[in-house]
Amino acid sequence: MPLRMSVHRYSMALLAYAFAAIMVGTTLPTPMYALFAEELHFHVLTTTIIFAAYAGGVLAALLLFGRWSDVVGRRPVLLAGITMAAASAVVFVLADSVPELLIGRVLSGLSAGLFTGTATAAVIEAAPAAWRGRAAAVASVVNIGGLGLGPVLAGVLVQYAPRPLDLSFVVHLALTVAAAVAVLCSRETSPRQGKLGLQRLAVPVEARSVFVVAALAAFAGFAVTGLFAAVAPSFLAEVIGIGNHALAGLIAGTIFLTSAVAQVVARSMNPERAVALGCAILIAGMATLAVALHVGSLPGLIAAAVVSGIGQGISFSRGLAAVSERTPPDRRAEVSSTYFVVAYVAIAVPVIGEGLAAQAWGLRTSGVVFAVAVAVLAAGCLIAILSASTHSKNPAPQLVSEHEPTDAVPEPR
Repeated sequence: MPLRMSVHRYSMALLAYAFAAIMVGTTLPTPMYALFAEELHFHVLTTTIIFAAYAGGVLAALLLFGRWSDVVGRRPVLLAGITMAAASAVVFVLADSVPELLIGRVLSGLSAGLFTGTATAAVIEAAPAAWRGRAAAVASVVNIGGLGLGPVLAGVLVQYAPRPLDLSFVVHLALTVAAAVAVLCSRETSPRQGKLGLQRLAVPVEARSVFVVAALAAFAGFAVTGLFAAVAPSFLAEVIGIGNHALAGLIAGTIFLTSAVAQVVARSMNPERAVALGCAILIAGMATLAVALHVGSLPGLIAAAVVSGIGQGISFSRGLAAVSERTPPDRRAEVSSTYFVVAYVAIAVPVIGEGLAAQAWGLRTSGVVFAVAVAVLAAGCLIAILSASTHSKNPAPQLVSEHEPTDAVPEPR
């Protein structure tokens, strides 16, 4: 018992490691899509469909099991997510067909969907008193940071280590085993109350106006992260003419890593100004991407990832905080789940559209069109925020709350 109590003191750190380790696996295949395409003879459209299968798994887990950790406990749901992640790694190691790759991505999405809300809640609840005010920021950083580290790790292993299509997943399998140990050693933080059921998706009347603007900004930002996670290696190889997998992984990971940093830096910003600023930065990122693809510039592609990551991180995190502040406490779980459903639809649908466009027009042209479309959407959000602020003290789509901004950004459970 004394040993168990001593280990439980580190529950927050253990859960944060498990969270990051599982999220690493969700972006691990990014630098390998080109190798799978070469081995299995498919094109960019198939790559985007395989990538989008992940979002389908996330959405299924959010809707079917989003409330389960409140009822059965955090640890059982986290262990189920770890099991899905390990199964995904095994499938990828054994995969020799497109259907098997799709199964691997769906399993990875299920693991992320089980983990995202549950691990966020567990990290916050396990935080010692000295870390209570920063626990939500820690959860956000390990979530997005894990997404960013996945392609970087895989890119290095694919480029410089043996068995490029297997080793990354073997390494991740080891990380999942360690994550299981970490969860088993942590303390249970759920009150275990309520009933099992589907996660309800709804937005109360008092939050709908702010939700529309924030969700559109989130849609634009997540569409860009999906583009880089799915297609950045193809941009690098086919448009710029560089076939280095480590560099491809670094570019794909950069947008997530800069997003994580931006979320921490912006966590005390006024929500309205932050979302407006994030949209403006995202527009700049898309302009940079369009120019980089048009002229075939590597520095431009890297700059686009950095700038877009900053814009996405600011607009997403502060938009969710603004929505949360306008939402009654007993309805925040369903509203944040709705917000995340919009985000994960944005990861999947526009990227598949990019694949279809690439098949019809070529990768360079389709990438430029994608960048312009996202810039137009972000500009619409920016204009709505600025117009409302200018013409009314209490505008419908305003993102200012009556309360002070909070760091405790809710996640779907």
